[in-house]
Amino acid sequence: MNPEPVDRHLHWPGCRNVRDLGGLPTADGRVVRTGRLIRADSMAFLSPAGIDVVRESGVSRIVDLRSVGELAETPSPFAGDPLGLHVSLQDPADPPQDKATIVETCIDMLDLHPELFAAAVLAIVEAPDGAVVVHCHGGKDRTGMVVALALSIAGVPEDEIIADYALTQARLAPLLAEQLAAEADESLHPQMIEFRDTRAESLTAILRHLDTQYGGPEPYLRHAGLTTAQLDALKDRLTG
Repeated sequence: MNPEPVDRHLHWPGCRNVRDLGGLPTADGRVVRTGRLIRADSMAFLSPAGIDVVRESGVSRIVDLRSVGELAETPSPFAGDPLGLHVSLQDPADPPQDKATIVETCIDMLDLHPELFAAAVLAIVEAPDGAVVVHCHGGKDRTGMVVALALSIAGVPEDEIIADYALTQARLAPLLAEQLAAEADESLHPQMIEFRDTRAESLTAILRHLDTQYGGPEPYLRHAGLTTAQLDALKDRLTG
């Protein structure tokens, strides 16, 4: 596995977990181009200076994966802006999730709404020229699944995809420590860790589910409605 380039993490004031996927290698010897796909935590965290940095950074689209409720509670500074596009991975009509683990929760999302994941990937494909930002709240699981699907189509090996996902753990570790310290009821700590930590084995289990149930990320996206032309366009956008 290649070491992580030192400049992949981006400093967007207010956010904690922003990085460019550029530099990740593909199985056929190419690399993901810098300035094509960026993963992030919520744009609602941005300070005014952070908003300016985003506007000056060549971003052409910001894909917000959060739920309708999350948007209402913490609106994006790019809501209603030509840069912003809301593509939730959850239907407001869905029953509340009560899964015991983050893996079960993510698998449930994938199985319930393949079409929403396809829409999120298509939002990357159809964006104007420039960098596409994909984010949810913490930039870990929902963002991680959409990014994993996109990188898989680009030809990035699974071990590289998982290693990138795991980088979020270090980025959000100080926040998790703060949240645990603020919660006096220690009986709640295991559940907090389960849903707020970022472990490589979580994405590994999610990818195994895609393999077992659909034949892998690409068959999953085809099942969800994406065409060969759209998948080829995604690959070209990220590596061409």
